[in-house]
Amino acid sequence: MIAEELTRDISTAMRRLDAVEKSEGTAKYVSDYDFSDCLWARMVRSSVPRGIIKNIKLPKMPEDYYWVSAKDIPEGGHNYLHMIATDWKCFADGDVKYVGETIGLVVGPDKTTVEDLREQIEIEYEEQEPAVSIDEGVACKGGAFVNGNNIHCHLKLETGENVEDVFKRCDKVVEETIETGYQEHIYLETNGACCIPEGDHYVIYASAQCPFYIRKSIAPVLNIDPDKIVVRQATTGGAFGGKEHFPDVLCGPLLLAAYKTGKGVKMFFDREEDIENSVKRHPSKVVFKTGLDKNGNILAMDSKVYYNVGAYLASSFVVLQRGCFHVTGCYEFPNMRTEGFGVATNSFPSCAFRGFGAPQTLFAIETHMCHLAEMYGVEPLEYKSRYFIKQGDNTSTNGKVVERVMIPEMLEQVLKASDYKRKAKEYKYGTGKGIGIAFYNHGGAFTGNGEQAIIKAKCRMHKYPDGTVEILNSQTEMGQGFHTIIPKIAAHVLGIPVEKIIYKDPDTSRVPDSGPTAASRSTMIVGRLVEKAAQQVKERWNEKEFEVETHYEHPDGFPWDQSTFQGYAYLGYGWGVCVVEVEVDPCTGEVTTKGIWSSHDGGHLIDELIVHGQVNGGVIQGIGWASTEVLQNVKGHFKQTSMSDYIVPTSMDYPKQECFFVENPYEWGPFGAKGLGELVFNGSGAAYIDALSRAIGKRIQSIPCPTEQVMLYMLNGKDIEEAL
Repeated sequence: MIAEELTRDISTAMRRLDAVEKSEGTAKYVSDYDFSDCLWARMVRSSVPRGIIKNIKLPKMPEDYYWVSAKDIPEGGHNYLHMIATDWKCFADGDVKYVGETIGLVVGPDKTTVEDLREQIEIEYEEQEPAVSIDEGVACKGGAFVNGNNIHCHLKLETGENVEDVFKRCDKVVEETIETGYQEHIYLETNGACCIPEGDHYVIYASAQCPFYIRKSIAPVLNIDPDKIVVRQATTGGAFGGKEHFPDVLCGPLLLAAYKTGKGVKMFFDREEDIENSVKRHPSKVVFKTGLDKNGNILAMDSKVYYNVGAYLASSFVVLQRGCFHVTGCYEFPNMRTEGFGVATNSFPSCAFRGFGAPQTLFAIETHMCHLAEMYGVEPLEYKSRYFIKQGDNTSTNGKVVERVMIPEMLEQVLKASDYKRKAKEYKYGTGKGIGIAFYNHGGAFTGNGEQAIIKAKCRMHKYPDGTVEILNSQTEMGQGFHTIIPKIAAHVLGIPVEKIIYKDPDTSRVPDSGPTAASRSTMIVGRLVEKAAQQVKERWNEKEFEVETHYEHPDGFPWDQSTFQGYAYLGYGWGVCVVEVEVDPCTGEVTTKGIWSSHDGGHLIDELIVHGQVNGGVIQGIGWASTEVLQNVKGHFKQTSMSDYIVPTSMDYPKQECFFVENPYEWGPFGAKGLGELVFNGSGAAYIDALSRAIGKRIQSIPCPTEQVMLYMLNGKDIEEAL
């Protein structure tokens, strides 16, 4: 970075610091490391969704080949992975609860031989009737296997009057169910890890986004202090939440294998294995009951939110919380009640995915609001505008919106660019052309008191005699540009070239725990710690060599009660508006997206080019979730297992996007920045379905909606007028 660039606004784009090595192919991913002295491992997994393990018949293991299972856990060790809860078993033992559950590892020096031995293992089950869908889980099909009712977790929120009392005064009460499906992460790099014994420590190299999570999660298997496990994050080729907790599922068994064999053990998934045997976005079902007066004004809304958690809880209670907190979207309703249920099923556990539970309920409320508008013959934009939330209004958790809400400014940008009002009036329902709009938000950082009570993030900064400065924290680069953003913040504060900043992939033996790279917290929370640390270093710059450490401090005056989920769930939100225009072929049902326009509030942007990348990718990923990305679970088995039948949209499938931003600095973020990485996913799917629904003149209440489903709607679906 040349000196004059430091005088520019920090939003000015710069070349990403990892751009050259990634474009040249010289970046070292976990499978690129020289682990030649390590053994290969392959997982043996359950092939049935629910059953008792009656017998495991193993082939004769050659010398230096091993079978590793729960029976090898040493005395005092535990057969669980300590995620947010401790219910996820490291190894199935006695019974299995989902297809793909880890039963054991085959370990040995030759990869082909390991695979041959794995294929020879025979497992006898006493199969039991599984519950796979949300409805089957709630009905306890086959008998409850969690908490006597198949409900992993539950919460309830209320604002205003009792909704049942309000319903009695309403002119009409409308009920509607909105559903969303699974979504596969399809990160560029599949899962992989290696565990190597070093003295009395174990060193883990992993493609992961939360190194300290891995330590805490797997240490109970050997009943050792987490400090005895060193996690070194390798260059990570994408995650989207899929590598938040799931690397624990690899690293726990690898740790036990390294303990048993005394050697390093490595494991890398191929693409089909990764799709079949990894966590997904939670399928959801939201049941609305909305009371309206004679003019169609909303007086009360009741929503029941169901998420398909799968067999184990993982992070799902936190995901469900965020979903319930966002079910009112960008609106304030006078009286509201929400009840959330995390449903246990015999399917692969669901876990974190970009948006972390908010996209499901935001899609639901946006779609429901469109349908309410249509019911009263009101243009959806006009109807939604009645309820836009503003600074100082109540949130779904009885807190207040702290910041200015710039929805009107963002709306003006996208309306002008898309010519929305003319097209919405001109494109009649069912004529093959449609334009849709969605409003959405995303609470930044951990909910409520999570940052100060649970995470307690720390950051260190070391100034060396030669004037270089090293940033030490546990945040990971996984393609989002964080390893450029953080040095850029430090360089701007210190007034030095960014080349003088050292920021490496985290090694838990060297860096403090600054929390997970998740929840749209990295820039606004950890970036702020880096900014404060750099300010301290700047004040002491004339000292030869020293180190400073900063700690997260929560602003006063914004209470939160975690036991009741009441108060200020988030101090800063990202906000977004998205418009999508489509055209549908009346003969084939093929949908062509003609235009995409969006505006976002990310506070003050740290780097415009990186943010543009986030918007372009997130918006398309959201449309993919709503359209082509069909992932069916049939009797516990994922039906789509490759990129040939799981259809991810590409840049060639969509027109060039137009994206806009508003300037709304966040008081407690670095240079006024807020989180944005998850926000940009949250609304495009709803805007796409709104446009598609108008184009075909049919009410759409579930996603994904691929071409085949569009044809069925066109042939058999209810006309919007009929549905009303």
